[in-house]
Amino acid sequence: MDPELEMNIQETRRQFFGRSLSTVGSTLGLAALSQLDGLPLLASDPTQTLANPGVLLAPHFKPKVKRVISLFMSGAPSQLDLFDHKPKMREYYDKDLPETIRDGQRLTTMTSDQARFPIAPSIFEFDRYGPSGAEMSELIPNIASIADKICIIRSMFTEAINHDPAMTFIQTGSQQPGRPSFGSWLSYGLGSLNASLPAFMVMQATWTGRKEAQALFERLWGAGMLPSEYQGVTLRSIGDPVLYLSDPPGVERTTRRSMLDRLARLNRGIADRIGDPETLARIAQYEMAYRMQSSVPELVDTSDEPQHVKDLYGPEVDQSGTYASCCLLARRMAERDVRFVQIYHRGWDQHGALPSTIRRQCSDVDQPTAGLIKDLEMRGLLDDTLVIWGGEFGRTIYCQGALTEEDYGRDHHPRCFSIFLAGGGIKQGHVHGETDDFSYNITKDPVHVHDLNATVLHLLGIDHEQLIYPHQGRDYRLTDVHGEVVHDILT
Repeated sequence: MDPELEMNIQETRRQFFGRSLSTVGSTLGLAALSQLDGLPLLASDPTQTLANPGVLLAPHFKPKVKRVISLFMSGAPSQLDLFDHKPKMREYYDKDLPETIRDGQRLTTMTSDQARFPIAPSIFEFDRYGPSGAEMSELIPNIASIADKICIIRSMFTEAINHDPAMTFIQTGSQQPGRPSFGSWLSYGLGSLNASLPAFMVMQATWTGRKEAQALFERLWGAGMLPSEYQGVTLRSIGDPVLYLSDPPGVERTTRRSMLDRLARLNRGIADRIGDPETLARIAQYEMAYRMQSSVPELVDTSDEPQHVKDLYGPEVDQSGTYASCCLLARRMAERDVRFVQIYHRGWDQHGALPSTIRRQCSDVDQPTAGLIKDLEMRGLLDDTLVIWGGEFGRTIYCQGALTEEDYGRDHHPRCFSIFLAGGGIKQGHVHGETDDFSYNITKDPVHVHDLNATVLHLLGIDHEQLIYPHQGRDYRLTDVHGEVVHDILT
């Protein structure tokens, strides 16, 4: 970061906003401009005026949603055992995957030296659900029960073949670490709807599948080259929900307020002299931390939730840190207009013993995921909330390691995988995309990771090509240099 360059950028924005909003004529002009698109002036929600409105001030066009809940299945769930039914594969059991299907695709080091690639059909039963007749596995009966509410994309693909670059890619738009995460881009572009809670909050759920799970790095919800105030805030399940949330013993609230006021004056003086935007970010973070001392304890106290609501999420909802409890908290965050909520559920990297471990993983997430979507709908929140469920890539039709009729493992597969979405602007009861009989190659309507991210930004009222940040001589954006909105999944 170049402090002098950033100071010039910040000064230019402040001068522009000052000229635009300080005079009656300019304000009327802005109001007239907003009415051309049928948009309210800056925000229809009065709470947004209390928070950072973001650099865009208003969306590029009328949004269909105003918040996102990302349910990220870290490790890559097997599309073959959940959403992409391939019954013909039972005829191919233990036969080698045809070379014409693999077509020279590079493999991971975990299977590249295997003598053969035996086909492992799913042992799980599938049935059809919803108006589209979407085929879903017996492993996810609760998600299947809301088939008429979700849109399944079976034709996702990515460029990364290993977990860390693939997760970094889907979260930040680049396989290389250092770029802003999706939630940070939203915080930067659209700002916060709630002055007392962060715009971007993250939870890490416990899991019961394979214990040797992929590590999660804070850069997955980091701000990259953006000012650090836009990074995600992690909610913990043990101790203070956020580190240092409680005042130290002997420190009164009035003392803390006075200390922060004096510290802010010192920091503003430094910012005026040096112009480092990180100083301004630090001021904003201190103030948010102070407000969170009241807002976060109220957020995580679920004692006021009726039992019939808790029952939607399943028996583990009152166990702190479980996926069920995280889903309930996600709904409470949505009620409080947290812009971007992300739940990570680990343990989906099933290279071996897939049938036993995927059963436990699905038991963790099936009812809470469906319960979250039902709860949002009952409260009228699903209309302006987008829920995304999925992982970083898919799994192979061929077996990794020993194959038996009851047991198998699957390697990483970036060429095709499945996710689903629900909420405002999304076609309900819809299936998008097709794969070949081996769930190995996409045969219809491919959706790249950048296409997915461009589509989510579109639902939020953002032109993905226009949300940029200048850094080190070039303009950066979440979708890098490509990405197309997938209009076929939108209403």
